[in-house]
This record gives sequence, structure tokens and C-alpha cells, in this order.
Amino acid sequence: MSQSPMEQELPEGYRPFTAPRVLRMIYGGKTTMDELRNPVHEAETSPIKNKVGSIFVPVSDIAKSRSWYCRVLGLPETACEIMNGHLCPLPMEGTGVILDTMPLWGGDQPGGAPSIDTPAFMLMTDDLEGSLQYMKQLGVEIVTEIEHDHWFVVKDPDGNKLMICRE
Repeated sequence: MSQSPMEQELPEGYRPFTAPRVLRMIYGGKTTMDELRNPVHEAETSPIKNKVGSIFVPVSDIAKSRSWYCRVLGLPETACEIMNGHLCPLPMEGTGVILDTMPLWGGDQPGGAPSIDTPAFMLMTDDLEGSLQYMKQLGVEIVTEIEHDHWFVVKDPDGNKLMICRE
């Protein structure tokens, strides 16, 4: 008769291991931030906050991009002021998004600053299917259909890939 796993002898030299923090977080343990606040991790203090202020999106035509993003996000263009001829902060909930022709980062060169070829952030929705249909109605280039019943990817007029994700 075989022994149950709890009754089996352990091999010589066996040492249990500690699950990585991320696994504990996923499976109901302490959150990563709780772990990081543990005095063991306080060897160095950084003046940099653990907080994202805004995300810059490289665009070639600031006015055209402002119109596109305002239509996609349902914002009035009057709420999105173009600043210094190359910046347009979008009023967002949470982390900010700033459209930028990026003159210091190649935007003043032919072809402009390189676009974001891998989605760098997500725009959230409560209606994933409705959001996909809305983007199609606007004539937005669809990169993927809905994947895993959770997200899809589109391109803005500059080829930046944006992920739309179920909240």
C-alpha cells in the first residue's frame, strides 16, 4: 500500500523553498507593497516615488492626434489644450496621457519620433464588445480582435499600438 504524500520520507538534503512574492500575491498572501514595506527591504530609501505621473505618446501631428484621441475617449477638444506647440495632456482618470510631437526625441526629424510598437499601457472599458464596435465605427485600425475575452489592440493614426482592456 502506498503512503500518502504527507507520510512519505523526504529525500536527503531536501529543503523547502519560499514562494516568490508574486505568487503569494496572486494566491492570497501579502501584497507586494506589504512585502516591500517589511523592514528587511528598507536598506535604501529612494527619493523616487512608486507612482506613474503620465505616459507620453509620440505623435506627428498634434492637432490631428488630439482630435483622434478625443473622439476615442469621448472628450471635448476644448478640454485638451495644446501647449508649447507640441504637447497635449488628455484629462484622464488615474495616470495621465500626454500626446507629444517629441521635438527633442526625433520628432523634429523626417518621419518623426518612433511610434510605440508594443502596447505600453491599457485603456479600460466596462463594455469590451461595445468598445471594439465603437472603434470599428470610427474606422480605427484594429490589430487584434478580442483576445481571451479580456482585451484587444488598435493603432492610432501614428501607428502607436493601444490596448483596450476589460476592467
